[in-house]
Amino acid sequence: MPQMLLPMFPEGVTYITSLLAFQCEKGVVYYFNGMMPIFQHDKDDLQTFKMIISQFYLTGVAKQAEIERAFGVSPIMIKRAVKIYREEGPAGFYKEKKGGGPRVLKPNVIQEIENRLEQGDDLKTIAGELNLKLDTVQRAIKKGIIKKKLQANARVNSFVKKCP
Repeated sequence: MPQMLLPMFPEGVTYITSLLAFQCEKGVVYYFNGMMPIFQHDKDDLQTFKMIISQFYLTGVAKQAEIERAFGVSPIMIKRAVKIYREEGPAGFYKEKKGGGPRVLKPNVIQEIENRLEQGDDLKTIAGELNLKLDTVQRAIKKGIIKKKLQANARVNSFVKKCP
């Protein structure tokens, strides 16, 4: 005849539910079902934490309110983590984040700005004609995204172009 598992836990654990608890020891978080450890991760590993609480929620081991209460996390954090788990599985927590690419300073625009700067055009004029903010162009020059090659007589050329 099978014997029931009593909800006995090691000392110093924090209860999530009556059958599930966790303990942080020496920088590692251990999860227990009774006396048996069922999972562990580094205390600073936020992605794995989100993955395991999503798994607890989706398998019905713990309710959202129990997870909130035990870990002091917000409901929206749990909902977002659960959404990732549902849509992408555990691998969704570890995939590389997509970085935003250039929005206005695309390679063809950068080339246009560099060409016009070489011709001696004024930066403010270039930005205005290309519908860019002057600050955006100046910041790109400071960061080295736009290479500003000034001719020796660039100022003279820009002055001559302005004269009738």
